[in-house]
Formats: sequence, C-alpha cells, structure tokens
Amino acid sequence: MKFMVSRRAGLLALLAASVALTACGLPRSGPNKREIFAGSVLKQGDAYVVAVTDSVTRATAVVPALGFSSGLRSAGVSGSDTINAGDVLSLQIYENVKDEPLLSVAGERLSTLTDVQVDGSGFIFVPYAGRLKAAGQTPESLRRLIASKLDTQTPDPQVSVSRVAGDGATVTVSGGVATQGVFAIERPTRTLTAMLARAGGVAIEPAVAQVRVTRGNTTSKIWLEDLYANPGLDIAMRPGDRVVIEEDKRAFVAMGATGTQTRVPFDTQTLSAIEAIATVGGLNTNLADPTGVFVFRNEPQEIANAVLRRNDLKGDQRFVYVLDLTQPMGMFHARDFVIRDGDTVYVTEAPFVQWQKTLTAITGSATAADSLGSIGSGTGG
Repeated sequence: MKFMVSRRAGLLALLAASVALTACGLPRSGPNKREIFAGSVLKQGDAYVVAVTDSVTRATAVVPALGFSSGLRSAGVSGSDTINAGDVLSLQIYENVKDEPLLSVAGERLSTLTDVQVDGSGFIFVPYAGRLKAAGQTPESLRRLIASKLDTQTPDPQVSVSRVAGDGATVTVSGGVATQGVFAIERPTRTLTAMLARAGGVAIEPAVAQVRVTRGNTTSKIWLEDLYANPGLDIAMRPGDRVVIEEDKRAFVAMGATGTQTRVPFDTQTLSAIEAIATVGGLNTNLADPTGVFVFRNEPQEIANAVLRRNDLKGDQRFVYVLDLTQPMGMFHARDFVIRDGDTVYVTEAPFVQWQKTLTAITGSATAADSLGSIGSGTGG
C-alpha cells in the first residue's frame, strides 16, 4: 500500500512540476504585457513601445489625403452645345423658292438631313455647301456657316442645326454604380455629380465610397461624401474622362481578448481606437486586460521622429502603442487615437486568466494522477 501511495504522490509531483515549467506554453491568443514590453528598444528589442498621450494622438492623426488635382478643379464647364468629332447632327434647310429648290424636289421647300455624323477630323458634308468644319462650333455658329455657303446659290436659306447625339464627347462610368457604361456629355450631364446621376447613382455605401477620375495620364481620387458636401469638387466633365466608383480597401486586424478576432474593413473615413474595439464587439469581459490594449504598426520616419521628439530616425520604424482603458484619460486617448490601414489592434489577457488556466491544468493533472493511481492500485490487487 505504501508503495502505491508513494507512486501516486510521485506521479502528481511530476505532473505538477511539468505544468509549472510549461505554464507559459498554455493556450492563449498572443503575447502578454510583459513579453510585449520585453520587445522594446529600451530592452534591446526592435520596436518602440509608446504610451498614448495627447501629443502622441496629435502626431499620429494621419488620414488618407484624397483630393482632385488643380487641373481637374480649374477646368470650366464646357458649353453644352459644343460640337465634337463623332457627334450626330440633324440639319433642316428651308429654301425660299418653289419651283427649283437645291436640296428637295419641286414644290418642297424644306429639306431635312438626318444622322449627319461629324467625322474623325471634325468635318461634315452638306450638299452645295461642301465639306465644313463642325467640331468646336456651336449649332448656332454652324447654322450661320451653312447659311452663308448656300446663300449664293439659293435666296435667303433658313437653316436649323441640332445635336441629336453627343457620341463624340463621352465619359466612361464604372465600378459601384447602378448602371455602368459610356455616357455623352450633354446639357444635363456636364458635371461629375450629374454624370453619376446619369449612371443611376452610387450602388455602394457612401461612407466608404471613393470617386476616382482619370483624365489623360492624370488620376485623382476623392471621398464621395466630400464630393456631396463640397460643391467646389463637382468638377466639369471632359471627353474621354474615366470615372470609377470604388470601395475603400483599408482594413485593420483585431486579435487577442476581443469579441472577435478578424480582419475588419473600415466603415468610415476615420476610425478611432475605441471605435475599432467596439466594431469587433468590445473587450471580452471574461478574458481582457483593459490596461493592455496595444496597437502595432510601422510608422514612417516623419511620424516616428515626431512621436519620439527626435530627428535622427531613418526609414519606417516599428511601433507598439499602449492604451490603458482603466484610466479616465485613457478612454479619451482611445477616442482620439486614429487607427490606420494595416494596423493590428491587440488586447492582452488579464493576469488571472493565465493563473486560471494554470490551475485548471494542475487540477486536471491531479485528476489524471488519481486515475493512474487507481488503475495501478487495481492492477496490484
């Protein structure tokens, strides 16, 4: 009997020692606070571990700079009646003669020329008037030109010119709109917002929608909400413009003792640390340590120097920002600290959680030892 008791005690001691030695290897979601601080540059690590303060929130409050180029903003609205190569025109010519009109049969004074397309060089052909330059003119100036050419051949000709289709001045609209396609720049669609309306409006969430405009070799992008809020951004359309509505591609990663661990797309132009935590369900009340909320990111040298109040750092630097939500100012700092694309928001587990896991492991080991002892006792009997 003494041998069996001694054997059981020995097994229990061995298992308990094993658990104690491997406690740091117990299941968990990531590093604890001590391990993160151990990676600080101050402790020969490779990351700057910085507590978030008012000055830090100001130095790191950087959001994507989106805006149209000066060239796009300064372009004036083109005349809605300007004729372009590729446009289709309709001409009506009234001749003040009855017996021998130039363009129609005897007895008919009105001649209609439909589907007159302006060629690639900008010219049209009108019988008895010849080949005329139409591109760059308005219907009124072209009307006067045709009338002057015919006036020497038929008395007092009356000419009407209308633009049937603006196929020569078009804009391509694609991406997150109701109807993608190629649309003519006409009187109702001379500006960006009007062209988007012509395409059926934006079909994605406005808060994360961006408008990208390419003109020639220049591409600029703005937030859709800024376009609606600032009439000065409602730029004039030009032939060949390409407009794309696309969703914001920024995202951050949430890990640790949060409501969920996942990659989270941005749903607003700016996102604070407290909003990021709320987006993933907040802190896990059974696991989280509110004094150990960390944000991992690579900072460009300009911001890194500003945060550390230095001027000697070169290139991107690894930073770990620390937030303590148990402090009143900590909540304000979390509200003001801006999350950026590619950030990792990590919440450490509370110290007691690891103790609880360790005790559970020891208790389970003791139970296992008892079971082994019972089996050994039964075998010995």
